[in-house]
Amino acid sequence: MRALLLVGLGGGAGSILRYLTSVVVTRYFQGVFPLAIFIVNVLGCLMIGLLLGLLERPLFTHPDMKLLFVTGFCGGYTTFSTFSYENLSLIQSGHYLTAVLYIAASVFLGMVAVWLGFVLAKL
Repeated sequence: MRALLLVGLGGGAGSILRYLTSVVVTRYFQGVFPLAIFIVNVLGCLMIGLLLGLLERPLFTHPDMKLLFVTGFCGGYTTFSTFSYENLSLIQSGHYLTAVLYIAASVFLGMVAVWLGFVLAKL
């Protein structure tokens, strides 16, 4: 139960920050390029890298910190950060083909799933 509360608290904060980031960016940038989500994804990747690096230090090794900040906050802010971290881990461990397949399949099948969802919703 403690883990669920930590993830929920972090996820809620991350979702609020994602919304606020989108509001601010959209207020100042009107264009076709989805800049708000692009910024959220890049910032989320920077945050998860910083957090995972910090969590390797003795001062920050409590397991609750990872649940609250990495799983919760970064997961609520953007799941793209976790996706990117997983691919970096695959590449660092020498699983290059798996990383390429994971990236390609995730993007392609994600787009197909969104399209299929739209089609099914119209039936």
